[in-house]
Amino acid sequence: MGLGRWTIEVVVLTTVFSSMLPVRADEHDHKYTDKEEVVLWMNTVGPYHNRQETYKYFSLPFCVGTKKTISHYHETLGEALQGVELEFSGLDITFKEEVMQTTYCDIELDKPKRDAFVYAIKNHYWYQMYIDDLPIWGIVGEADENGEDHYLWTYKKLEIGYNGNRIVDVNLTSEGKVKLVPNTRIPMSYSVKWKKSDVKFEDRFDKYLDPSFFQHRIHWFSIFNSFMMVIFLVGLVSMILMRTLRKDYARYSKEEEMDDMDRDLGDEYGWKQVHGDVFRPSSHPLIFSSLVGSGCQIFSVSLIVIILAMIEDLYTERGSMLSTAIFVYAATSPVNGYFGGSLYAKQGGRRWIKQMFIGAFLIPAMVCGTAFFINFIAIYYHASRAIPFGTMVAVCCICFFVILPLNLVGTILGRNLSGQPNFPCRVNAVPRPIPEKKWFMEPAVIVCLGGILPFGSIFIEMYFIFTSFWAYKIYYVYGFMMLVLVILCIVTVCVTIVCTYFLLNAEDYRWQWTSFLSAASTAVYVYMYSFYYYFFKTKMYGLFQTSFYFGYMAVFSTALGIMYLHIIALLLVLIASVVLICKSLWIKMSAK
Repeated sequence: MGLGRWTIEVVVLTTVFSSMLPVRADEHDHKYTDKEEVVLWMNTVGPYHNRQETYKYFSLPFCVGTKKTISHYHETLGEALQGVELEFSGLDITFKEEVMQTTYCDIELDKPKRDAFVYAIKNHYWYQMYIDDLPIWGIVGEADENGEDHYLWTYKKLEIGYNGNRIVDVNLTSEGKVKLVPNTRIPMSYSVKWKKSDVKFEDRFDKYLDPSFFQHRIHWFSIFNSFMMVIFLVGLVSMILMRTLRKDYARYSKEEEMDDMDRDLGDEYGWKQVHGDVFRPSSHPLIFSSLVGSGCQIFSVSLIVIILAMIEDLYTERGSMLSTAIFVYAATSPVNGYFGGSLYAKQGGRRWIKQMFIGAFLIPAMVCGTAFFINFIAIYYHASRAIPFGTMVAVCCICFFVILPLNLVGTILGRNLSGQPNFPCRVNAVPRPIPEKKWFMEPAVIVCLGGILPFGSIFIEMYFIFTSFWAYKIYYVYGFMMLVLVILCIVTVCVTIVCTYFLLNAEDYRWQWTSFLSAASTAVYVYMYSFYYYFFKTKMYGLFQTSFYFGYMAVFSTALGIMYLHIIALLLVLIASVVLICKSLWIKMSAK
C-alpha cells in the first residue's frame, strides 16, 4: 500500500515536494454538512510503556465494521516515516447523527486469538484512533487482581462535540467488559452521541496539552537560572579579555618606561607568539569544513522550524512537524554548501567536489543509516514503524535530486564570493613547535570540560523535551525552546572563547578542532543523560524499543554536537582571534 502511494512521487519531483509540505487532512477543511460522512480511523496499537513500539490496529484479532468504502484517504511523508497506519474502522458515522448502541461485528475467539488478546492485556496495550485529526486513545482490556482472568473491552462509546459545522471534541469511553474464554463469540459494539460545544475550532487541541507540566515553576526557574548564567559568563569573559587587552595596550604604550627584561617577557610568552600560525589550516580540513557546513544548516533548520511551530502550531497536524523539518532541511541545503565550501577554499582545499558530497550527505547518511538499521528490527517485529520501500525511495530522491543540486549551488557561491583567504597576517612556512604545558591546558582536557556549562544551561529543558519524545505529552512551549536556544548559543560562545583563549595563551595554535569539540562535547553529556532518563524515568523494555531509543538519541546528540551553536561559537572565536592578533600587531608596529 505504501509503495503504491509513493510511486508517482518518486517519478515526479514536484509531487515529492508537495508531499513534504504540512497539509490538511483529507477531511478537507474540517467543515461538515449535516449527515456528511465522518471517518473513524484506526491507527496503531502497542504497549503503553513503549511508545515507539506500535503495530497496526488490526494486527490484533479485532473485527471490522460493516461499512466497506469511504470517500477519501491520505498519507504524507511525515506520517509514513512516523509509522502512522490509518485503517478504516468500518463504523458508519455521519455528522450530527446519533447512533444507539449497535453491534458492528463479532469476534470468533479461538485459542490463538485469545492468546493474542491476553498477551496484549498483560503488556498494557493501548490503541489510537482519529476522528477529524483528533486523536483518541483506548485500552484493549484489563486483568483481574490475581492476573488469572483477562477481560476485553467490547463497547466503544463515542461522544463527539461540535461547534457549528466543525468537530471540536471527541471522547471515548470503553465499556462492556467481557471475559476472554476460548471458543466463544464476542460481539463488538459502538455508539455515537453528538453534543453542542462552546470550544472554538482553533482551541480544540488545548485539551491534549499539559500546562501544569510544561509551565511548571521549575520550568520558569530553569530559564531564569540559565539567564543568570548567561549574564555571569558574558561579564566574566568580557572582563578577562578586556583586562588582558588593556594590560597589553598599557605595556606597549609605556614601552619607554619598561626595562629590557619586561619588554622581552612581553614578547616571549602568550598568544602573541602564535600570530604566524593561528591561521594555519586545520588538520583534516575536508571533514572539518563539512562539519561546519552541516552545523550551519542544522542551525538554520532548527531556527526556522521553531519559529514556524510558534506561529502555526504544527503539533495539531499528524506528521506536519517532521514533514516541515524535511522540507526546510532540503530548502536550506545552499547554506551547507556556502559555509562548508567557502571555509574549505580558505584553507586551501582542492578536492571541493568531494567536500561537497560529504557535506551534502553527512547528516542524511547518518539519519538514514540509523533509520534503516532500526527498520530491520521493526520489520522483524512486524511493527508499524517499518518504513515502506516507496518511502525510502522518496527520501533518497530528495537527497539526490534536491539536496545535492542545492548544495552544489551553495558551494559554488561560497567558493567564489568568500573563498579567498583574507588573513590579516602571513602564515609561517614552518609550523612553530608547541611548548610543553600543564595537563589542564591540553586540548583533550579542554574539550571534556568545555561542554559542562552548556549542558548545565539546558539540563532542565532536556527533561521536558525527552518527555515529549518518549512519553505521551505534546510539546507546545516553543517560546521556551527559543529562549533556551538563545541562552545555549550565548553560553557556548562564551565557554568556547575562554577555552580558545587559554589554548592560545599556552602557545598552542591548534584551536579549530579544540574550539569545535569543546562545545560539541555538550552532546556527549546529553547522550549520557539519555541513559539516566531511560533507566530511571521510563519503563521501556524490549529489543525494539531499546534500539529505537538509543539509536535515535545518538542521532539527536550527534546533530546537537555539530549544530548551530558550535558553528556560531567557531565563527565568533575566529573573529575574536583576528581582533586580538591584529591589535597585537598594530601595537607592535606603533611601538616601533
